[in-house]
Amino acid sequence: MNLSTAVALVSVIGVSPVFAQGAYPSKPIRWVIPYAAGGGTDVIARPIALKMGEALGRAIVYENRGGGGGLIAGEYVAKAAADGYTLLVGSGNTHTFPTLLFSKVPYDPVKDYAPISNFVIVPNLLVAHPSLPAKSIKDLIAYGKANPGKINWASSGNGSGGHLALVLFAQQAGMKVLHVPFKGAGPAVAAMLGGETDLLFANTGVFLSHIQAGKLRPLGVCALERLPLFPELPTLHESGFPKFESSTYYGLLAPAGTPRAIVDRLHAELVKIIRSAESIERLAGVGAFPVANTPEQFAEFLRADVDKWAKVIKEHGIKAD
Repeated sequence: MNLSTAVALVSVIGVSPVFAQGAYPSKPIRWVIPYAAGGGTDVIARPIALKMGEALGRAIVYENRGGGGGLIAGEYVAKAAADGYTLLVGSGNTHTFPTLLFSKVPYDPVKDYAPISNFVIVPNLLVAHPSLPAKSIKDLIAYGKANPGKINWASSGNGSGGHLALVLFAQQAGMKVLHVPFKGAGPAVAAMLGGETDLLFANTGVFLSHIQAGKLRPLGVCALERLPLFPELPTLHESGFPKFESSTYYGLLAPAGTPRAIVDRLHAELVKIIRSAESIERLAGVGAFPVANTPEQFAEFLRADVDKWAKVIKEHGIKAD
């Protein structure tokens, strides 16, 4: 890696003039992000990293390590020293889907990490191109049943959260659609904007500006409650799909074996930040629900997420790209 690339990957966030007292932390803390810079993770995690740096009195070195569908960053942190100075901003791409889609994963998503806390849940939206003659979930089902196989349904790749959501939705709705996988949400949205595809499940940040500009039409929220950002937009749960949920989660994890005192220190500061009025307002503005759970609750959430999607992947024989 050359110097310019390194500079592009790493930025130092949140240095306080007064260092925190005590043995930990005594040096900068590295947050490893499993995606390229500028994505939805940065929208959620960067402001939290800034506040964490201020609260701990040490710099947060924010490092984007994209590639490998999240496995590169996941492996890097799993094999790092368990001293609290290298942490992972984890998601489904590091802790749920690799377990289910790949025969070989270079780390164990359960045994190799010490969960700290889940930042947020970001529900996916179901969004349509305006040319699709469906303005509601009810309309969509009627159109889909009347036109089997004619709906081009995009995703950010085979085995992605959006792909699994469309499989689950189509199954429950009794529809036949054509799955069109892309290499990421960006290309999938570009195809929708160009009228090449009709529908896409992805999180709010991917769609927000296009929805506001009237270029894409939201049909529903994949959560049990409506988003404050779109209070008039119904959930799939209330549109005939009970308990239908599909979302992105972001949380902080340390390598397994990290001392509990360090995990507790990080957890305490993280919870204060996420539960602050400032954070709650900011997260609502990007369609995210704050969580701030305990390490044990986060660990249980990760296990439950794997169990939920394992059934869908196994039943439909879904493979990774």
